Formats: sequence, structure tokens, C-alpha cells
Amino acid sequence: MNKPIMAKATAVWLVDNTTLSFRQIADFCGLHELEVQGIADGDVAGGVRGFDPVANNQLDQSEIDKAEKDPLYKLRLKFNPAALGEEKRRGPRYTPLSKRQDRPASILWLVKFHPELSDGQIAKLVGTTKPTIQSIRERTHWNISNIQPIDPVALGLCKQSELDSAVQKAARKRAAEGGLMTDDERRKLVSTEQSLEMGTEPRLPSAISGLETFTLTRPDDDEEEDRLVPDADSFFNLPDNGDEEDEDDDDPRR
Repeated sequence: MNKPIMAKATAVWLVDNTTLSFRQIADFCGLHELEVQGIADGDVAGGVRGFDPVANNQLDQSEIDKAEKDPLYKLRLKFNPAALGEEKRRGPRYTPLSKRQDRPASILWLVKFHPELSDGQIAKLVGTTKPTIQSIRERTHWNISNIQPIDPVALGLCKQSELDSAVQKAARKRAAEGGLMTDDERRKLVSTEQSLEMGTEPRLPSAISGLETFTLTRPDDDEEEDRLVPDADSFFNLPDNGDEEDEDDDDPRR
């Protein structure tokens, strides 16, 4: 690990029991030098009990002796095999209690605007579980009617850089699989900075997509209609009836 466990309590112990400089203690505990100075002045970590790093197998006494003699010497954390891989532990991130009620809204936002993200990516971004994500995808969540989609970055559940990284990873995976993307999906699969720099492209409404090669009228339509549709007089000009003339000729009264 890069810093000892209970770093602030360890800093309290080192301030009280050694003559190390504030910079040495800050570098070893992963704190700011002014924070260590605040511990020495009693303004920071009030009431925190010191944690002995030597007794807890995190630091050798010889390291403290060297650092006290040389102000430029940096303390080295004692090797602990049990701590290997702790900084790379995977799984959902911890979400504060005050923000856990906002997770369904952020999940709905990610599902709606970034459907290419997998359940594992969403769980890692906002610190939730896959069954919760699945229930929101299928709209079977108990409170789905009252959930409004909200950007997880705006809620403070993740950073914009983390969201952009997940979206770009999804884009590379989809491109490797050879899937075709629409213009809207392609815009969603780029980072925020790239999306803002992209120019607008004229697009047809989705309702008539695919009809761009056809037109509603043709230049010869008017001429064809004139030839095919008869005028009004043709409907009322009845042909001469020769039978009536014959009957008049045969009339014996004439």
C-alpha cells in the first residue's frame, strides 16, 4: 500500500513520539504538510488517539531513526504481504448515505442516454448492484413512476472523467464487435469535450428516414393529370341516339 492504515491516527502518533519533520510525516501518511502542522497545533484531529505504526508492523524503528537524523530521508512503509492488491480491490464504490437515494435517478439517466454501457460499468460508476439496474431497465422498480433521470455527475456520484472513460470503452468494444451505430449513438459514445466540438449535421426526421431518394411530386405530374382527367363537358355530352330517329320515320301518322 502507498500509505499506512489509519493514516491520520498514525500521523498523530508520529507527531507526539518522534522528531520527524512535518514534510516527512505528511509524505509517509499521505497527508498535506499543513494538515500535519494542524495536528501538532491541536487544530486538526482533536480527540484522535495515536496509532503506533511500529507496534502494528507498518514501520521499523530503524526507519524512524534514519529519518530523524536526515530531514530529507523519506520513510518506507514496511512490506506487508497481506496488503498486496488492496489498492486494486474491485467492486461497487462506497456511496455516502446522503446520496444513496439519488442512485436510482442516476441509473435511469445512464440507461436512457447511454444504453451501450453494461450493467457492470453502471454499477461501478454509481456504486449500485446489478439487480437494481435490471429492475430499472425493465421498469419493475418499486418507485419507477416517481424516478426522474438525473446526470450522476451533477449528483456527485461519479466524475465526468470517469463517465467519459466508461463511454469511450464501450465505444471501442462496440467498434471491435463490428456493430453499426447511428449518428445519435455515435455522438453518445464520445467524450463530452469531443461532443461539444462536433459540428451539427443536417438530418432527416426519423419518421421519414429512408425516403430521401423519393419526392412527393414529379415535374410531369401536372401534364399527366391534364391528359388523364377529362373536362366537365365530356360527362354531359351524350351521344346521338339513332333509334329515336328510326322510330320517327316509321310512325304511320306521318
